[in-house]
Amino acid sequence: MAVKAQDAKEQAEALVADEKALADLVGVLAEGSRRERQQAAAAISQAAKLNAEALVPHANALVDALNRPEAQTRWEVLDALTELVPYESRTCDKGVVGAETALFDEDSGPVRLAAMRFLCKLGATTENRSEKVWPLIDEGIQCYHGDLEFQDMLLAVIDFSAGKLSPTVKKELGDRMAFDASNGKGALKKRASTIVENVSK
Repeated sequence: MAVKAQDAKEQAEALVADEKALADLVGVLAEGSRRERQQAAAAISQAAKLNAEALVPHANALVDALNRPEAQTRWEVLDALTELVPYESRTCDKGVVGAETALFDEDSGPVRLAAMRFLCKLGATTENRSEKVWPLIDEGIQCYHGDLEFQDMLLAVIDFSAGKLSPTVKKELGDRMAFDASNGKGALKKRASTIVENVSK
């Protein structure tokens, strides 16, 4: 497994240094087979972690790739878009529809988690965006409370809670997490309490 991870990292390093190779790989997201799309998306996700700015010219193609049927392509692309938010937030706005579909994907926990991370990162950037994505984040918190990926989702919500949220979103998020902050146990209580503290500042 370590060898595979190393290969992916090396491939990502080569990609961000080679604009044509990166463009060709992004093209695979639209035209490749299922397996090719998954491999391309995984490499692009790694590249985004190394140098998200290199993907700015391809932001629209990444948003389009959220429409692919296979779960892995979508979660890897959502991870890449999450890294892109600080550099290309306007194009990332177009990904909200695809992220909403992914957030309620009944078959894939990784897709749901990647969608929550993307929506939280995008929503934390401005008050208007916080209001746009909050209903989805709120529904996700309610739907997946207690699910396997919920604790990781809460880490994304903590980051969201520290962002530029509108007063309305702050109040509603605080109200949503108040019960777990008071009555939860362990990591759930700690994370819920952090969120409540963040929105009350």
